[in-house]
Amino acid sequence: MTLPSLPTLSSADDDATQLSTLANGVRVVTITLPHMQTANVSVFVRAGSGHERKADNGIGHVIEHMVFKGTTERDARHFNLDAERLGAEVNAHTDKDHTAFHMRGLGPHAPTFVRLLSDLAQRATFPEAELGREREVLLHELTEDEDDPMSTAFKLFDAACFGTHALAQPVIGTRRNIERFSRADLVAHTQRLYTGANVVVAAAGAVDHDTVVREAEACFGTMQRGTPNVLSAPAWLGGQRAKSQAGSSQTHLVLGFPLPPLQADDPTGAVCAALLGEGMSSPLMDQLREQRGLVYYAACSADAVDSAGQFVIEASTSPAQLDECLGALAGLLQAQAQAISPDDLARARNQIRVRRLRGLEKPGRRLEDAALDLLVLDRLRPRADWLARMQAVSAEQVRAAFEAMLSAGAALALTGKVARGSTERAQRILGSAGLLRPAP
Repeated sequence: MTLPSLPTLSSADDDATQLSTLANGVRVVTITLPHMQTANVSVFVRAGSGHERKADNGIGHVIEHMVFKGTTERDARHFNLDAERLGAEVNAHTDKDHTAFHMRGLGPHAPTFVRLLSDLAQRATFPEAELGREREVLLHELTEDEDDPMSTAFKLFDAACFGTHALAQPVIGTRRNIERFSRADLVAHTQRLYTGANVVVAAAGAVDHDTVVREAEACFGTMQRGTPNVLSAPAWLGGQRAKSQAGSSQTHLVLGFPLPPLQADDPTGAVCAALLGEGMSSPLMDQLREQRGLVYYAACSADAVDSAGQFVIEASTSPAQLDECLGALAGLLQAQAQAISPDDLARARNQIRVRRLRGLEKPGRRLEDAALDLLVLDRLRPRADWLARMQAVSAEQVRAAFEAMLSAGAALALTGKVARGSTERAQRILGSAGLLRPAP
């Protein structure tokens, strides 16, 4: 079967992206998309759960909730009214390496969105009464998270990967911390981390760069510069963690290995993940689901963040099939470290290219990519350059990457219905394949 040639990107595709830097270090990036009538505006802050001390774990997520409870300029009702009377959508998220606040509406309203988001990021009042009420909401969210076996598996997996390093901490935090955070704690945390050197104001869609920069200067120009919130790189530990959870009929597993961090700007891990586990024809899904009936769903990803990277396989199986599932995974990983199928490599490259091109059609995705480039790499990566380097990743580079991952030793988390003896058998199966180091 002869495939048609794939579309390519050139440096001209980045011409619509413009960058300015304010005197206090705040970066302003815009991506003008003339075909759109709407605009996405976001404020990104290099402050996530990885920047939190153990006693502060979860405080960034609390702040994400609490900034919407009132500012010095408007209370919660008036903030929502000011946004919604423009037809705008408001959202926010917290991650391991950043926090972001978003608005989406009509292009002409982009300067207003910059002003409103500036209010959230700089002038939140964190009212005590609202904190007490929102604490209960946060505790409900935490309970739901604790009841989710796969979410629990990922938290255990992070701990197996990085131990006590801050990047192993859950974004949502701990019950004890959520119950005791005070208004003063929230104020101190934002004053320490929300500074010009750690902020990107980003807008995409029907926007004008100079107009956005002028509004950003008016709204963020007096923010203290501060210094970059740098994360230390964690050591890779590996090993096994498990937690049995009542009410679950499946065993959920997360298995992974170290990858270079976002700073490395290396596409090889993404190629490895797509090759092994993207799509129904991938070795992961073909062998585990189609050929052996061990899973309904399995996935593979390459997660590169500030200062760390993880190659992640997730799957859910029956307790009776766990041993066979782990054995099959070990065999698949060992096979990739021996030789790479040319057909699988070609498929992986094309899937990544299509996924990347689809991402370029999503303004919010493009803004986050650009913001993280600036916060972590201190530059904007040309999209055409990354795709060209991804396309050039060779079979030998992929094979060597799998070999290096396996040599580093796996991290494994098991949750849900974890039958007696599961961890011992997992140690034996993966240990005999050289993937899991002996338990200390």
